[in-house]
Amino acid sequence: MGTPVGWSQGGSGSVCLAFDQLRDVIEAQEELIHQLRNVMVLQDENFVSKEEFQAVEKKLVEEKAAHAKTKVLLAKEEEKLQFALGDVEVLSKQLEKEKLAFEKALSSVKSRALQESSKKDQLITKCNEIESHVIKQEDILNGKENEIKELQQVISQQKEIFRNHMSDFWIQKQQENYMAQVLDQKHKKASGMRQTWSRQCSREK
Repeated sequence: MGTPVGWSQGGSGSVCLAFDQLRDVIEAQEELIHQLRNVMVLQDENFVSKEEFQAVEKKLVEEKAAHAKTKVLLAKEEEKLQFALGDVEVLSKQLEKEKLAFEKALSSVKSRALQESSKKDQLITKCNEIESHVIKQEDILNGKENEIKELQQVISQQKEIFRNHMSDFWIQKQQENYMAQVLDQKHKKASGMRQTWSRQCSREK
């Protein structure tokens, strides 16, 4: 007997469909057998002809044979269905394990993502603090540089004033030296004249 309509080797859904179809066929055959039996009873009551009875009997035998074949096919399909259900159960358990493993891995990834996000936020906060500190330090350094520049200007001014004072002091010193030399020369000249006068007076005596 060929493969029933709707049967496919590729899945439990097809097996269930074939199983349902065979069950419907069996139910229809059993209903037909029941009807044929009723016909035979009526024929017996109405004294039908032998030919009609034989025809009905032959039909009943054919239906019984077809019914037997259908039952065998149904048994085979039930066996296939049991195998398919077993495969489905195994696949369901495997799918559940994979689902749990995936959920566990996903939870781990989410946890790591949260940790990395927290670390990133901490690093950003720390970088902002360092940047703020650097800006403050730069402001302090700029203030110190300005103070140094001002002090350098004061020192330059003081140097200039000191140079001017030194120049005035040098001029004054030169003038004092010159005056000392002039006075010394005058003193020497006066002393020489006194000595000459004294010698002349001694000769005259």
